[in-house]
Amino acid sequence: MASISAALLSPSLIFHGRKTLLGTLPKLPVSAIKESQRHLFVARATGESSETSSSIVKSVQSAWEKSEDRIAVVGLGFAAIVAFWASSNLVAAIDKLPLVPTGLELIGLLYSSWFIYRYLLFKPDREELFQNIKKYVSDVLDQ
Repeated sequence: MASISAALLSPSLIFHGRKTLLGTLPKLPVSAIKESQRHLFVARATGESSETSSSIVKSVQSAWEKSEDRIAVVGLGFAAIVAFWASSNLVAAIDKLPLVPTGLELIGLLYSSWFIYRYLLFKPDREELFQNIKKYVSDVLDQ
């Protein structure tokens, strides 16, 4: 019985042109189509993204020109790619072990719950978090 009802409800049997097993499809009035087309939005790109990408390209080119040991830079880039590949394979291997992914998800949920309770629930704690972030950013950027 279930296979018959599943076969009857398959899209190829329900829709055959404009006729269905349940009858004909209703026609949408033309006025509704025209009215729905009035509310379309058009997004246009500005020149900011091209300026940003050109500045990034220029900064990379200037860094490449300043580097004295280009072979070492290429070697470090290759080592970074190999390290990324190896770490992704390691994570995939760990993910295949039984119970390890579940345990890691549990640890992640517990840590996320603690972080929300510790830093995000109350206003003074949020202000403390923002101060810590500003301090770490200024330490990294040496400001």
